[in-house]
Amino acid sequence: MAIPFISALTTTLRRAAGALPVQARRLRQWLAARSKKQWLLAVAALPVLLLLYVLLLIPLTPSIGDIQKNKVEAPTQLLSADGKVLAQYKRSNREWVALKDISPNVINALIATEDHRFYEHGALDWRRTFGSVLHTAMGRPQGGSTITQQLARNMFPEEIGRARSLNRKLKEAVTAYKIESAYTKDEILETYLNTVPFLYNAFGIEMAARTYFDKPAQKLSVLEAATLVGMLKGTSYYNPVQNPERAQQRRNTVLAQMNKHGKLSDQDFETLKKRGIKLDFERQDEAVGMAPHFAQALRKWLIEWADANDYNIYADGLVVQTTIDSRVQQWANQAVVRQGRQLQVTANGLWSNRNQWTAKNPLVQSFVRESAVYRQAVADGQDKDEALQRLLADADFMANLRQDKVRVQVGFMAMDPRNAHVLAWVGSRDFAIDPFDHVSQARRQPGSTFKPFVYGAALQDGALPSDQLMDEAVRIPLGGGQFWRPTDGGPPSDQPMTLADGLAYSKNTITAQVMAKVGPAKVAKLARALGVRDSKLEDVMSLALGTSPVTLQEMVTAYSTLANGGGYRAPVMVTRITDREGKVLAEFEPPAPELALDSGVTYGLIDMMRGVITKGTGRGVARYGVSGDWIGKTGTTQDNADGWFMLAHPDWVGGAWVGFNDSRVQLNDYWGQGAHSALPVVAEVAAASQRAKLVQAQARFEMPAENNTFVQRLRSWMLGFGDNKQPVDPFEQPPAMQQLPDRGNPGDAPVIDDPEAHPIGQSGAGPRGPSGEGDYPVFQNNPPPAQQPQMPAQRPADAGQPQPGVVVPGPSPNPVPSNPATAAPALPGSASAPQGQPSGNPPPIERGVVVSPVSSGSVGQPAPTADGGMVWRRATPSGAAAPQSGNAGIAASEIN
Repeated sequence: MAIPFISALTTTLRRAAGALPVQARRLRQWLAARSKKQWLLAVAALPVLLLLYVLLLIPLTPSIGDIQKNKVEAPTQLLSADGKVLAQYKRSNREWVALKDISPNVINALIATEDHRFYEHGALDWRRTFGSVLHTAMGRPQGGSTITQQLARNMFPEEIGRARSLNRKLKEAVTAYKIESAYTKDEILETYLNTVPFLYNAFGIEMAARTYFDKPAQKLSVLEAATLVGMLKGTSYYNPVQNPERAQQRRNTVLAQMNKHGKLSDQDFETLKKRGIKLDFERQDEAVGMAPHFAQALRKWLIEWADANDYNIYADGLVVQTTIDSRVQQWANQAVVRQGRQLQVTANGLWSNRNQWTAKNPLVQSFVRESAVYRQAVADGQDKDEALQRLLADADFMANLRQDKVRVQVGFMAMDPRNAHVLAWVGSRDFAIDPFDHVSQARRQPGSTFKPFVYGAALQDGALPSDQLMDEAVRIPLGGGQFWRPTDGGPPSDQPMTLADGLAYSKNTITAQVMAKVGPAKVAKLARALGVRDSKLEDVMSLALGTSPVTLQEMVTAYSTLANGGGYRAPVMVTRITDREGKVLAEFEPPAPELALDSGVTYGLIDMMRGVITKGTGRGVARYGVSGDWIGKTGTTQDNADGWFMLAHPDWVGGAWVGFNDSRVQLNDYWGQGAHSALPVVAEVAAASQRAKLVQAQARFEMPAENNTFVQRLRSWMLGFGDNKQPVDPFEQPPAMQQLPDRGNPGDAPVIDDPEAHPIGQSGAGPRGPSGEGDYPVFQNNPPPAQQPQMPAQRPADAGQPQPGVVVPGPSPNPVPSNPATAAPALPGSASAPQGQPSGNPPPIERGVVVSPVSSGSVGQPAPTADGGMVWRRATPSGAAAPQSGNAGIAASEIN
């Protein structure tokens, strides 16, 4: 054996010397300079050094305990707060079967092909090892690993690795010796067959048999067993689903090995090798439980905790008690699936081959160019235009692309604001199809659900809900001769409006004016304090209308902070961890609340947000049976790309987002607005929670007892104007809520007024920037003045009016003459400048006016400010004189 090896080694060295003459000459010179004594010492030292290195590897390789634990590993279980199993953390999707329950055909095929002396050698087959070295030296690489060595590699891939190196082979050999010392040959064989991977999330022979042949491992035939064993050389390369011809060739190699080692007769071999491969393929999906996205979000944290405390979530059988309420989770799952299915019907119609999904649509062409199939075709040398046209004409490809792009996505999350416990978490309609989490991973523009933070910052600065602004067209200078023109679905009423109504009716014109005085920096700071802490918020004016993408988790957390009286708590997901015997390993208490917003200011904002539910854009929740003291906000972004709804109660907070993974796909009709896409999901779960007494109907948001200036002002506003809660209401009551449409028949739905809707320009209408809500001008429900202005016959886009958020270059018009005697100083601005505006105070609003009610039921005349901007004036109690500039009382000068 030694002579052929030395001869082969000499030949290899000669070849290397011929290829590298310079290096070979230097090597010969160095070797000639060594004495025999030096050579003897080097030869004697090599095994000693190798032995020392192996001894060092022993503690670095998996221990016997790890091996035993891996064999009998128990997955971690996630339990709901009421004891239901939510999910399991398993290393793989497998079902363990005893060796006696595995077909002998599998065992014979495996041993004959992978290690025919398995029962004759120890951890290593030295004959095969030396043969492998010899063949490799001769340029014909050959595997030399035994089944035990392969098992070591499969069980501990991270510890041993896959690299072709001496270090890996030594680790593998040491681990194999440990395995051989702990288990019998049959136990090793059983463990190997139950841990080997077979693609398609199938681990072990049992799951492989079900996946490829739809039968248990006990009933596998010779051909089926040979096919599966043949895959072990390369599961992807010899995949019988994708590469049947290649898999058949490898299967016949396995049959030949079985014939060679006496496990298959010559006649059977000749007969079987001529047959093709017959599969009964069915992917075996792992059970995901009722809250898979929640489990996915929790996994990373739990792994970090387990590592820090010397546990393994895949093997130690931990039991994790979570905050999820299984009832709320089930209601949420049902609501998401139901609403998603109904909206999908509408989306399929809007994006059918007869409507928007056509080969001539530039957006559809963009989708094709972005596909992996198109990129691969171009990479293979096909002309770009030819590849595009070929794929556009491919009906199957286009159908699959449409199904992927036009699939409606939904996310939902609910919390208990009293302790920040997460009650429900639904990341998509179907985890198996849509594993991407639309609660914690997806960042989308929140639209008008962000507006409460603008008004909250205004209240922080001293404004009251009764302060009034003109509902009129505004344009806000951005610097450099550019202006921002926020608009609503219909024309402005040109009437005064309180801040409370501005929020209730989601008026972009009012919100933009408030933002101009408060400044985006203060709004962003408040949003971060409330819970929007991970997403980047741009300090720009359009932030007021929710143009900075955030996650649904952040928004629900922020609304939970408001419902908790301004005290922020991070979402709590786990309350206790125990071992499999029930011993408590850790308990987690809710953290102390962090003051994000003064309790008095918070209550003022909450009272404003009540109007959203009682008379504003969220009033539709009543149809679902939601009653009591609720606050909320709807949200719809440009072209209905995103629909939002947030709903909060002292006992419960929930939020939903509806849209598509690609924001260029929109639901441009009635059903795409947040009040009709996302609201039904939240309202349905909230109503179910209320019926189950998880939400107490009598619970109310209470005004704080703290004796602070804002609370005194708020009490004055609420109680100081006779029997009326609002000091002056120049608007008529909004019309009674119409019957909401049958959600199952979108085409027959009646038109419901929605003030968040605003026009969509026709093609070629010009650039479009950040906007507030909605789509069509027919959904108009601005709080009507005594004489509601008539709607124009044309859409604003057709009439050439500015679109929502359009940046219009041009000179500033002549300012309206101001009246310094009645003007009040502006609120302090933000420290950072929006969109190129010089730092300092926020930019003034052109043609801003002041409304100063002087008695109950009367409205003062508009008064322009000295700087062309706007200020807030206080309404006065019945019979009291209106405070003059500089006099005592609740004057505008106190707003700071």
